Amino acid sequence: MADERAIQVEDLGVRFRRGRRGGRSIKDIFGGSRRRARPGEFWALRHVSFTVRHGEAIGVVGRNGQGKSTLLKLVAGVMLPDEGIAEVHGGVAPLIEITGGFAGDLTVRENVRLIAGLHGMSKAEVARRFDDIIAFAEIADFVETPYKHLSSGMKVRLAFAVVSQLDEPIVLVDEVLAVGDRAFKAKCYRRIDELLAEGRTLFFVSHNEKDLRRFCTRGLYLDKGALKLDAPIGEVLDAYNADYNS
Repeated sequence: MADERAIQVEDLGVRFRRGRRGGRSIKDIFGGSRRRARPGEFWALRHVSFTVRHGEAIGVVGRNGQGKSTLLKLVAGVMLPDEGIAEVHGGVAPLIEITGGFAGDLTVRENVRLIAGLHGMSKAEVARRFDDIIAFAEIADFVETPYKHLSSGMKVRLAFAVVSQLDEPIVLVDEVLAVGDRAFKAKCYRRIDELLAEGRTLFFVSHNEKDLRRFCTRGLYLDKGALKLDAPIGEVLDAYNADYNS
């Protein structure tokens, strides 16, 4: 049923130009996919279709350059497809390009209010959750410090702390657990476990097989921009390993 769908992807395709995203002219937009491809263009994803139900935990598998992060951006709505649709039924908490959107000259306090507000959190809710966000990020001594003066690790911790506090039903994660020290990773793992226990939907891109097996029950295997396999996560990882580790 429609109300069971968290994410609906149908015949999705996105085209790039070598070296940069292929910008489209007005003629391209209204001419559709039948317009002749320009030199140097290629399809990063094409003819990709799948459905994610609310509460599912999906892991996206594939080598670098196979379209995993592109797919996540299309689902997040930060990139538009050239073909097909990517419909999301519910709000999204995007843990992708995790430090994007933060303003360097604003303080940590100001950035928390800004980023949380941009994601729809009310001022009262930001105030209520502020101390928890700062405690999670472990930067209580830097609340009035300009964001640009934080270390890279502090920036990642702050971004994860803010976005993981959002109440959106769908969580998109792109390699965020690949950064940070062991203690912070353990804290992130516990937070993701909490989100899954709350019935959130997880769409998770990672190269870490252990993380994929821990969090996900189903996998999508992308290869050369196509969806090669949609199956239980163990089966997907076995197929991926057989293709590239033999």
